Formats: sequence, structure tokens, C-alpha cells
Amino acid sequence: MSDEKPSNFIRDIVDEDLAAGKRKEIVTRFPPEPSGYLHIGHASAIQISHSIAKDYKGRFHLRFDDTNPEKEEEEFVESIKNDLQWLGADWGDYLYFASDYFDQLYEWAINLVKEGKAYVDDLSPEEMKEYRGSLTEPGKNSPYRDRSVDENLDLLERMKNGEFDEGAKVLRAKIDMAHPNLIMRDPVMYRILKARHHRVGDKWNIYPSYDYAHGQSDAIEGITHSLCTLEFEIHRPLYDWFIENLPVPHKPRQIEFARLNVEYVITSKRMLRQLVEEGYVDGWDDPRMPTVSGFRRRGYTSEAINEFCYRAGVAKRERVNEYALLEYCLRQDLESKAARRMAVLDPIKVVIENFPDEEVEWYDGPNHPSNPEMGTRKVPLTKEIYIERDDFMEDPPKKFFRLGPGREVRLRYACYITCTDVLKDSEGNIVELRATFDPESRGGSTPDGRKVKGTIHWVSAKENVAIETRLYEQLFTTPTPDDLNEGQTFLDNINPNSKKVITSYGEPELKKAKLGDPIQFERKGYYAVDPDSSDEKLVFNQTVGLRDSWGKKNAKPR
Repeated sequence: MSDEKPSNFIRDIVDEDLAAGKRKEIVTRFPPEPSGYLHIGHASAIQISHSIAKDYKGRFHLRFDDTNPEKEEEEFVESIKNDLQWLGADWGDYLYFASDYFDQLYEWAINLVKEGKAYVDDLSPEEMKEYRGSLTEPGKNSPYRDRSVDENLDLLERMKNGEFDEGAKVLRAKIDMAHPNLIMRDPVMYRILKARHHRVGDKWNIYPSYDYAHGQSDAIEGITHSLCTLEFEIHRPLYDWFIENLPVPHKPRQIEFARLNVEYVITSKRMLRQLVEEGYVDGWDDPRMPTVSGFRRRGYTSEAINEFCYRAGVAKRERVNEYALLEYCLRQDLESKAARRMAVLDPIKVVIENFPDEEVEWYDGPNHPSNPEMGTRKVPLTKEIYIERDDFMEDPPKKFFRLGPGREVRLRYACYITCTDVLKDSEGNIVELRATFDPESRGGSTPDGRKVKGTIHWVSAKENVAIETRLYEQLFTTPTPDDLNEGQTFLDNINPNSKKVITSYGEPELKKAKLGDPIQFERKGYYAVDPDSSDEKLVFNQTVGLRDSWGKKNAKPR
């Protein structure tokens, strides 16, 4: 990512607050709900908040919004922490949970009740919706809105003690049922929920709403700028109302920015959860998923993700970023660091008839063509080799510079071969090629100086490693998967060809590849070792091609 500090409207606000003396230290936070894995949109939000804290020499907090125990799991907490560390967002000693503040939040709720600014309501969810009104009609006051302070305090205490069933009562802020912003029409502060919490166990029978817990948690931690995406803009008046009406120790400022949208990607947690739970993908870290864990498993680098977020920038209005930009950032990063290896994905056997039967010749191949410091590796040549099926044509056109009957090509790093025969099965399918090699061409050149236009990659059919190779396309066939016609769901846009598993063959050096090692299969693309790999089975995920061919072939007009 560029070393130059970005300029955007959020940083302008921070600069103004510092210049006016409103803030002495900048403190930001990332407040995920531990109910799923982080996605590419979260990566952008993390970068925005973390980079501001870092660049202004302030503090960055990680705080889990664990106010809904029915959806939260420790697995999600750990995955989120791992993702932030991988992305380079360091929270240091500032790790918090909203549940750390449950006692304080409850005391402040009592404070609002005592001031006549909150009440216990017995309306059912359906009745509350009816009483709420609409954008064009004001709401109606609940018949329980004018309960006495003593009655509200008694009922709230009994709610906390578990005396009532779920849904029987809620605590609501008493604001204005005719407010033009529906969020301000007596919002719910506490619901009865008899669920075991992943951190505090069975202590609580009531849990605070996000709108109530969020701003007050910011205030407790001394957050100066509470940065969030545009969907929370409508919630800002309520955020400010709680801050103004409670004895909080600090008053943070909420600022909204446009969320990161990317072609072919869905970032709705509900939809992502549905993909996982209904088996459309193989878990939250499936390489087709737009989760940070999914990108990492596929072979993306944190540098590429961060560079993409940096280039996408910070905006006030929603826009959609091209997926090609993300892949460009990845290729730029991998090009300089990925070791080169040869692998044949769609093999056809070639028998080099004048090569000694049991002999193995070893050739030096550079680990990186433009970085000699990465060294070389040994590549074995034997009588039988595999080449890519599409590197041969029986009746090639004039500008086809690969192998064909009577044609000569260079085997990368090794020698020249000429195709002498084509073997077919009873149905006319090509099953094997025969060839001869020029012994004087070892090393890739000849004494007579003749040139060949085609160079192809290959692997020995004897000295190789079998690879389970997982090939990926976009999970969705349309750039806007949730832009639906009547009667459709986003599932109708799933690409049935998004994953293909094949057996490939690679040079022996691939046995040394480890998780996290960037690898380029020469002439094919970038690949990464999958965690499913073992001593008995080597598994590689396709990370990205050498160029964007899928997008051009499959993109639908908007």
C-alpha cells in the first residue's frame, strides 16, 4: 500500500476537531458482532478506523458487540481476531466486549427510568409494529407509556430476574412517537432473552439492543470518532440522544461512510450464513466466499486486500467497485513474491521415443525469472512426460506456435521436441503423442542456433506429484447478485460451475510447498496450498489467473 497518507472527508473532520481543541487524542474502534466471519467490506472498515488511529498516533480498539447470545459463538470471536491480526490491524491491549459493560448499561437504564425517559411496555411485537405508524403517519403512544417510575423500576427488576416469558415485556426509551425518524419512536432498549451468553453465562435474562449498547460502549471506552457505514446514518439521532441523556463520561462523534461494494460479491451476513448453513459452500472459509478467511484460504495476501481497500477509498456515496481491481492488486503483489513451478492441469502423455528408457535428466529452473536471489530448483525430464492438452492441435492454424504433428517446440528449461505421431482411441479421441528430442538442444538452445517460436511447460510422467487442484469461478453469475427480478432470490444467481476439482500433476518441488507460500503455476496462474493437504494428498486452490479471462467471458450487462 502507498506510504502516502490518504486524504478524505473523515480525516478532514479529525483534523478540524484537533485544530479546534475538541480532541487531544484520536481513539477509534472496530465493533463486530461475533455472529459470523468478517467479509471484504469489514476489511475496508477495519482499514479506515485502524489507519486513522495509527496515522494520528492514537488508539485502536477491538470491541465485540456480543449483545445477542442466540447468534454468537466463540468460534466467531476467534476467527475475527485472527482476521484482524492477518490484516495487520493491531489493537494492542485494547480488546473489549459489550458484555463488559452490561452492569453499567443496566444502571444507566435505571437512570433513564427514574428520569421518566424509559418505560416497560407490554405490547407484543405485532402490536408495537402497528402502534409505530409509518413514514407518512405518526405512531401512537403505548397504553403502558405512562406507567409510574416505581412500577417501571419494579417491572424492570423482575424482567432482569427472569420472572417473565420472552416477548412478554420490553424496556423502551420514551422519546417521540410522532418523530419523523421512525428509529426515534420509542426504541427498544432491552428484550427478555433467556439464552446462555458465551462469556457471562446465565447471569442475564435481558439483553440490551445494539442501538442502546453501542454508543454507550463508545462513551465508556473514550472513543472520539465512531466510524460506521451509511446504513447507520438514520440511527445517529438515537446514538446522540442516548449520549445526551445519560451521565456518560465521554461524548463520541458518529461519522458514516459508504460501505465497500464489489461486483459478484454479497456481504449480507444473513445471506452468507444461509450459503453456509444450507450447504451452498463448504463453510465460512470456503475459497469462493467473500470472507477474509475465504480469501486467505484461496491464496490472497493481506497486502493485496489492504491495497484494494486503499484504492477503493473512502466515500460518502455508495458505489460498486470492479472485481477486476481486486484481482489486479493481487496479481501485482504475487508477481514479485510467488515462486514459479510447473504443473499440468489437463494432461496428455507424450512419449519421447529416442530418450533413454530409465534415464532421468535434471534441469535448473529459476524460482523467479527476475529475482535471482530466490535461487533455482531441479526439474526432472524422463522418457514420458505430460503436457497440457490445449498445447497440442492436430491441425493447427498458422499462428498456433505450440505442438502439432511435425512441429517442434521448446520444453521449458529442458530441450526441443518434435511431434512424430498421434495415438487415438476407438472414438477418435487423442490419448497419447509420440515425439523425438534433439539431444543437442539440452538447456533450451542448439549449436546451429535455430529458433522455435513455442515454449510449453510440462512435467515428468514418472517423477511428479499428483495434486488435487480446486478451480474456482465467481460464486455468482451476475455482478449484482442481490439485484433480483420478482420471485427470485439471490440463490438463483449462484454459478453452478463455481468449483471444479481435478487431478493435476506437478513437478516434485511442489511437495515442499507450505500453507501461505505464494506459488505461480507457470503459464496457468497463481495457486495456494489448501489446509486440507496432508502427507498423503497435496491440495492446491486456484487463487487467480494470470489475466482476467473469466470476467470478460461471463460478465452480464448491468
